[in-house]
Amino acid sequence: MPGLRLHSRGMDDFRAAKEELSARYLVPRARVSRAPRLAPRANVQGVGIGEQVVGGQPTGNRAIKILVRRKAPLAELAPRDVLPSSFGGLPVDVDEVGLLTAFRTLGAPAYAGPAVAAAAVPNPRKRIRPARPGCSIGFEDPAGQFVMAGSFGALVMDQTDFYVLSNNHVLADENQLPVGSPIFQPGLLDGGVSPADEIAQLTNFVPLTKAQPNTVDCAIAVVSNPNIVRPAILKIGAPTGTKAAAIDMVVEKFGRTTGYTTGRVTGVEFDVKVNYPTLGTLLFKDQITVEGLNNKPFSDSGDSGSLIVERQTRLAVGLLFGGSMALTLANHIGEVLQALNVELDP
Repeated sequence: MPGLRLHSRGMDDFRAAKEELSARYLVPRARVSRAPRLAPRANVQGVGIGEQVVGGQPTGNRAIKILVRRKAPLAELAPRDVLPSSFGGLPVDVDEVGLLTAFRTLGAPAYAGPAVAAAAVPNPRKRIRPARPGCSIGFEDPAGQFVMAGSFGALVMDQTDFYVLSNNHVLADENQLPVGSPIFQPGLLDGGVSPADEIAQLTNFVPLTKAQPNTVDCAIAVVSNPNIVRPAILKIGAPTGTKAAAIDMVVEKFGRTTGYTTGRVTGVEFDVKVNYPTLGTLLFKDQITVEGLNNKPFSDSGDSGSLIVERQTRLAVGLLFGGSMALTLANHIGEVLQALNVELDP
């Protein structure tokens, strides 16, 4: 973890402590839904390894990080609900992040207005041809009960075809849609029209599951016509390859809702609970966490599926899938591409 000073104990000790605390606070148990809101099993949203903060100031030292929905004064907590300040001799930070959710957006069909101030950048919620990563995409609910939108993450390929890359919950409706289902740009929430705005068909997704921890939320849809898509991310440009995310890496993304934002990677090994509209709460292991720069959120609902790239190099590091206003969650891009057996369009 570049940028963080070594503790007298090595990374193996930090990882062992993280695993033990994850098992204690994150693994579902019977009747967890009845726990008081500030009880650890209801309040803790994630456990990872990051930078210790003391008095609001980063120290440059490594620490175990416990993410909670809400921090409370000790006077409000029962003794059994107080989280540790150290664990096995290692420092522990407790950070308030709110409720972590999947970042798809649903609602009544309506055009929400410009999301991007710069006139040179196309509005991602409009119809864009050729379609480009960063713009609005989505599926059609077969029952017609809702419309939705997420983000086109990247153009990927295998030996025969080109595909739109995004999340399972953006392209496959949390495992529910059959292969071949149409994908639209823009998403129907943003004024997309079925079937006129179809650009791709669902091809493959990694199932989301409660049976075991998840590592990715990803899916691909084969492009109907290669001429109606381009690989360059709105405002950012085409990704130049892939790279492993690292703590303190400065990153950027362009998404359907918040447009262009910059952030800093705060962790690369976080175990987190993420709430989904249909499947409920799912556990994810070893995820990337990002905080926005300049006290601004890095992402919001509707940005799910956005590709996160290192700002300096445009090397892709993660696929955004959820979070809160305080924290963004992303899968490691290498795991996403391997799981789907595709590569970025060069």
